[in-house]
Amino acid sequence: MVPVEMWPGVPATLVIKYSTAVRILGDAHHFPADPSVWQKTAPQDIPIMPMIEYRPNAIRTSGAEHARYRDAINVALAGIDLNSLRSIVETSAVPIVNTFCREGSADLLNQYALPLVFSVLCQMLGCPPEIGEQVAAASAAMFDGVDTETVNAIMGNALLDLTALKRAHPGDDITTRLIQHPAGLTDEEMVHQLVLFFAAGVEPPVNLIANTLLLMLTDPRFTSSDGRVPLSTRAALEERLATDPPMANYCITYPRQPIQVEGVWLQANEPVIISMAACNTDPEMNTGEFEGNGWNLAFSSGDHACPAQARPYGLLLAQDVIDQLLDTLPEVELAVPPNELVWRPGPFHRALATLPVVFPPSHPLPVL
Repeated sequence: MVPVEMWPGVPATLVIKYSTAVRILGDAHHFPADPSVWQKTAPQDIPIMPMIEYRPNAIRTSGAEHARYRDAINVALAGIDLNSLRSIVETSAVPIVNTFCREGSADLLNQYALPLVFSVLCQMLGCPPEIGEQVAAASAAMFDGVDTETVNAIMGNALLDLTALKRAHPGDDITTRLIQHPAGLTDEEMVHQLVLFFAAGVEPPVNLIANTLLLMLTDPRFTSSDGRVPLSTRAALEERLATDPPMANYCITYPRQPIQVEGVWLQANEPVIISMAACNTDPEMNTGEFEGNGWNLAFSSGDHACPAQARPYGLLLAQDVIDQLLDTLPEVELAVPPNELVWRPGPFHRALATLPVVFPPSHPLPVL
């Protein structure tokens, strides 16, 4: 239990022990995720506020309100056809790879992973490109700490347009299933559920893909040329989820009253942040064996954990995005030494700024 500032002048407690994190995340009664009380006295102009402020959605509510939103999200996710995901990734990836394959170099994060993950999510949501472009700009601003008013205005207007579109023209997509759920979500509630989908469905998967590619391009276990069979993409993903999760610190809760944990008194309504990166490397849990490690906290735990329906989607998406790239450009190599890579600042994410690579130039592939 480490006293920290989540932003200069904003005190919080960072949890770095695995068992303590699981205890807190599993006790929604004493550690609710609703920041409403804290927010009344918190500085409103801090750049990270869009990432932590109250929203009427599943990640920022508790009790019956949370259960209502959570059920709507679970039903919406249950309609995803995972069998079609590989073909969707392939169809979307080829035009993106064709934009840089002749050059012999690329930034795999911003030129490949980000536009591809965003394209696939938009297809799952039934979001047309013109609305998606507005959301993409707002999503990037949210993680990079642009002011709350600007982020919420851009995001809100775009997602209201998407909601109106799907109310008028329903389809086989997540947005339509949210609208049609018996919870009867209002337009405002729809906007905040969709904010959650874009926040969770783009930045973390992109970071996981980039971080995993970095591991696979620099670790001989994944590039073996000495006769041994290289480890698989899935093995690399499972290792990264445990050792370098895409969200390093998050899963914020706010104790209802002063409470003692691990001999430390936590103040009522003061943020308690789970460090997934630290907890996953707690030697009491991490044995160095990562295959099938269902214990890692990259997807959180407890009532606010990533929905069970979303986890296979996220893993399959990351695996297919990486495999599609390596099938298309098998001789890709990192363009700079790993210690020269630049990581984006921020208290929550574990994110590269770029992932520069080189490869033999190739002709564009036929678009499927």
